[in-house]
Amino acid sequence: MSLTTQTTSTNLQRSKRFASIALIMAVLAWLALMLLAKFLPNDVWLIHILMLGAEAGVVGGLADWYAITVLFRNPFGKMPIPRFLLDHTEIIPRNKARIAESMGRFVQENFLSPEVVERSLKQTDLSLSVGRWLANPQNNAQITQLMQQSLPQVLDFVGQEQIAAFIQSNSVQWVRNTQINSLASEMLRAVLDNDFHQDLLQRGLDLAHDWVTFHPEQTRELTQRIFQELGVWKMAKGFHWIGIDMQQRMIDSLIGKVEAMLADPEHPWRQYIENYAQTLMLELRDPDSEASLRLNATKNALLDSPQMLNFISGAVVILCNAIKQDLQKEPSGIAQNLRAAIELVGQNLMENDKVREILNQRLSQLAIQISDQYSNKVIRFISQRIHEWDSSEMIGKIENEVGGDLHMIRVNGVIVGAFIGLCLGMIRAAFEYLI
Repeated sequence: MSLTTQTTSTNLQRSKRFASIALIMAVLAWLALMLLAKFLPNDVWLIHILMLGAEAGVVGGLADWYAITVLFRNPFGKMPIPRFLLDHTEIIPRNKARIAESMGRFVQENFLSPEVVERSLKQTDLSLSVGRWLANPQNNAQITQLMQQSLPQVLDFVGQEQIAAFIQSNSVQWVRNTQINSLASEMLRAVLDNDFHQDLLQRGLDLAHDWVTFHPEQTRELTQRIFQELGVWKMAKGFHWIGIDMQQRMIDSLIGKVEAMLADPEHPWRQYIENYAQTLMLELRDPDSEASLRLNATKNALLDSPQMLNFISGAVVILCNAIKQDLQKEPSGIAQNLRAAIELVGQNLMENDKVREILNQRLSQLAIQISDQYSNKVIRFISQRIHEWDSSEMIGKIENEVGGDLHMIRVNGVIVGAFIGLCLGMIRAAFEYLI
């Protein structure tokens, strides 16, 4: 038995004892007052008032005891009683099916209906709560610690080869059946709409400029290979004999073009890149365009290559081993980066109202859709589970949960009944005195 059930049972027994003591005290007071009336005839009017209060307390306590008992069981046992009384005992066991359906409808109408879910989510900034939770250092530390402890065990249990085989037989097949031109078009649209391509281009130009500037020897080797591939290396050497360094001129020209593109956001080459990306995005949106057909054909050719499949399998094994070894270290680089990423996501959610608005809208739509699709299944599960309960098990569960409060009603019945009896006794005594 769980701690909660033990506590509930203890409270139930305490309430039963308290109610029984209150009823016994009312009965003893009633008996004592009847005896006292024989010995104190001069004060019998006062004793009758008190006796009426005790009688009313006994009646109230017994009536509440009966009302509570018939909810769960038949208090008469095998005694012969009228049918109309017997039909109104064991109310909960007799109506188990109706209670199951009622509880199912109650949960559905008040918690799981799409209208209730939508109204509740509109009143809650769920993504803000998630952001605050993720940004909390204690919470993101718990997430990374859990991953650091569990992921190596999962990898050991499953096995890297099994993971690789699963990816090869499922993910590769999924990619094969997916027309990636639409995905590529949407990715390009997201990049262009948010000007990510400008940031990426700026960063790429910076890196290219720095590399060419600070690695002159490697740059000359690269230009030499280019000249050789183009078949003009001998011509370049011939120009070098007459004092013209074609390699350096090419390098200087490249640096000049890069610096010009860095300095001018409206540079023609930048505009060409942007226009080409826009055109490519529109072409990829059409599944029958040449760019889409070429992209999907290239994808299928890669997936049909045994070398590519072997590469994927080997890469997965190597990656799994690397992840496992890193997570088992103290400190783990992956865990530290993951913790920083989780905290950053939480902070971005807290600070970005537009992102939160979009996430809340998507989460609300998802929750409403799930509620609409699965609420009936949840209700049927609840109803079926209650139907499967044994009557004694059902009585035990309900009585353990609410029985303590119900038996306190017996105490209230004794006290309230006694108070009403005293009031009626005083009214009767005043009426007799006046008449």
